[in-house]
Amino acid sequence: MGTIFTPANQVKLTNVSVVRLKKGGKRFEIAAYKNKVMEWRSGVETDLDNVIQIDQVFVNVSKGQLANKEELTKAFKTDDKDKILKEILQKGELQVGEKERGAQLESLAKEIATTVAGMCVDPSTKVPHPVGIIEQAMQDLHFSVNPNKNAKQQALDVIRQIEAKNLIPIARASMRIRLVAPGKEGKLVKEKILSMVQIEDEDWGDEYEMIATINPSSYRSIAAVVEAQTRGKGQLEVLSVKEVREGDEMLT
Repeated sequence: MGTIFTPANQVKLTNVSVVRLKKGGKRFEIAAYKNKVMEWRSGVETDLDNVIQIDQVFVNVSKGQLANKEELTKAFKTDDKDKILKEILQKGELQVGEKERGAQLESLAKEIATTVAGMCVDPSTKVPHPVGIIEQAMQDLHFSVNPNKNAKQQALDVIRQIEAKNLIPIARASMRIRLVAPGKEGKLVKEKILSMVQIEDEDWGDEYEMIATINPSSYRSIAAVVEAQTRGKGQLEVLSVKEVREGDEMLT
């Protein structure tokens, strides 16, 4: 049987997603796991080995052509391969097909709208806008979703544009609530909502009472827990809504 020799500067890969960056007049590519690229960019994934399929830089992934060291050093001003891989991963464009790109942008747009709804309230009612209202506002803005930026970055941009155009009343906010539940149900309610609240004060007696600060996005979930666990006997009220300006600390 004959042997097929592959040139030393060629590597054949299959089922890959390509991240491409043009730098110094040259095109550089890396082979990555599609679902991990955005996780890396948003900070969810921090292990480079979980993101890239092979720790090599290519000039053409589909042809398996590797970039040579001289080209890389000239373009990136370093011969540190990890630094080069990270720059391409962070700044490069993820290459996907048209159908897949459309689905990806649609999903990201939904995530952006959900993030906006979770960060903001209607100042007049002190409760978050439904996600559908935010999606409509994004359409009215003709907001262009950027596949290379994460949802939170773009959500902040959407908020600024909505405020600038005065499309709907909106304000970034943290919400202060008071929750009351029958004593025996209070423990269950607290356990189920603990991850969503920052407790300021609580009192145990015949009734359980909690004063807490929450992200507006958690309000409906907390209300549903109170309703279900107390069979309608609990109470949840908004004590105040504080506007949060960019740079202020927010609950996550």
